Amino acid sequence: MTTKISDLEITAAIKPDYAQILTPEALSFVASLNGKFNRTRLELLARRKERQAEINAGKVPTFLAETASIRSADWKVGECPSDLLDRRVEITGPVERKMMINALNSGAKVFMADLEDSLSPTWANVIEGQICLHEAVRRKLTFTSPEGKAYKLNDQIAVLLVRPRGWHLDEAHVLMDGKPVSASLFDFGLYFFHNAKESIARGSGPYFYLPKMENHLEARLWNDVFTYAQEALGVPHGTIKATALLETILAAFEMEEILYELKDHASGLNAGRWDYIFSIIKKFGSLDGYVLPERAQVTMNVPFMRAYCDLLVNTCHRRGAHAMGGMAAFIPSRRDAEINKVAMAKVTEDKERECKQGFDGTWVAHPDLVPLAKQVFDKYLGEKPNQKENLHADVKTTAAQLIDLKIDGGKISEAGFRNNIDVALQYIESWLRGTGAAAIHNLMEDAATAEISRAQLWQWIKNDEKLDDGRPITRALYSQVAAEEMARLTAGGEGRYKDAAAILDELVLNDTFIEFLTIPAYEYIK
Repeated sequence: MTTKISDLEITAAIKPDYAQILTPEALSFVASLNGKFNRTRLELLARRKERQAEINAGKVPTFLAETASIRSADWKVGECPSDLLDRRVEITGPVERKMMINALNSGAKVFMADLEDSLSPTWANVIEGQICLHEAVRRKLTFTSPEGKAYKLNDQIAVLLVRPRGWHLDEAHVLMDGKPVSASLFDFGLYFFHNAKESIARGSGPYFYLPKMENHLEARLWNDVFTYAQEALGVPHGTIKATALLETILAAFEMEEILYELKDHASGLNAGRWDYIFSIIKKFGSLDGYVLPERAQVTMNVPFMRAYCDLLVNTCHRRGAHAMGGMAAFIPSRRDAEINKVAMAKVTEDKERECKQGFDGTWVAHPDLVPLAKQVFDKYLGEKPNQKENLHADVKTTAAQLIDLKIDGGKISEAGFRNNIDVALQYIESWLRGTGAAAIHNLMEDAATAEISRAQLWQWIKNDEKLDDGRPITRALYSQVAAEEMARLTAGGEGRYKDAAAILDELVLNDTFIEFLTIPAYEYIK
């Protein structure tokens, strides 16, 4: 069944409660965004492929000569709204009703409501997520569990930021001129149309996180979208505030340019550590000398990750923007105190590192981690809302440091190899069932961490790597271990593991690298 509304065709069911979001006026706005900006989006995605071909041919990235004047000029981003001055602890999670209430009530300063990596983009998840956002802005979000437990928002809640899907994704259920619309513009357009003025009236504003940009031209496109959207709906220019997730290696060489392009709308950069590691594997996967050891050894203390964070903090503070730290993905155990003790010590150490490096705040994935992260940042910040005055002028980061991937003692064990297969299978199976934030081995896994797992498997096979016991990492070894893990995981029921295994095989055994696992996986849920 297809429903024509405005210039859009919706090929999925429109339930009665969806009508409040999928109004003719809102969809007309989405159509105008897609009509005006989608062509540029597609051109920028084509440029990504060209850039990848250049890297595969040996042209490694560096700072851009043509934008040197931006890096040397004296400029600042726009003024920060009062409710975003203090961001010392931010919690993230999908736009799912119960999780949103718990996150908004968690005591964190900010909640990033996610339409991207922690949300499986089924039609129901996307539209019901927009309904939840609509209710959250108006403080009407409630939930009653099957057991009868009632959840509602506290009087004091976190500031709401929304992460739309990245430029690379389509919304397959909404067509314009017979082709899927941009998922980014669909997510942004619906939220902005329904909630921008309401959030302003309540003393906040339309605030966003922007994922997976690879260069400043992609930031310029977002800025053009913001400028157009504000003018179209009569919202003052610069009211939108956006934090760019710095989660690709190419964007690391254009941090200042990204802030500059978003200047009137920029509020900071975030060190999206997991996607950043995935991006490094993806971009350099076919080159000699760029192979990373197993995931657990790629910590924030290895030289290239420290260089990335140092550059991010220095860049943000020079330009008056917030520097936001990375995710603590640990999920406290209800049964094992020893696991909690070890993990909490690691989380504390990680947050203390971020404070010392100059970050203004950090991310957690679970409400139980909010008090711990807050305690660490309270110790360093005191009554100050941030530490933007800490310019770290003595820290100099070179292009070579960003791509020097040597890790002392790095290895690939059978346990690390097996864990990548285990996590990838469990996550993809969960995603196919509609759950994009999956608790696996006491960690909150999302698409980014699953991407690392499958990308490493592909890279190790592609580069003829060996396990630390000398065995070569081959397609045959992958198939053997994957079969063993499948037998273990399906012992209690098949679920959607057959589909998950087919997707993982396609990703790992392909001769060429498939850019995002969510693209082939989307075919199974749309």
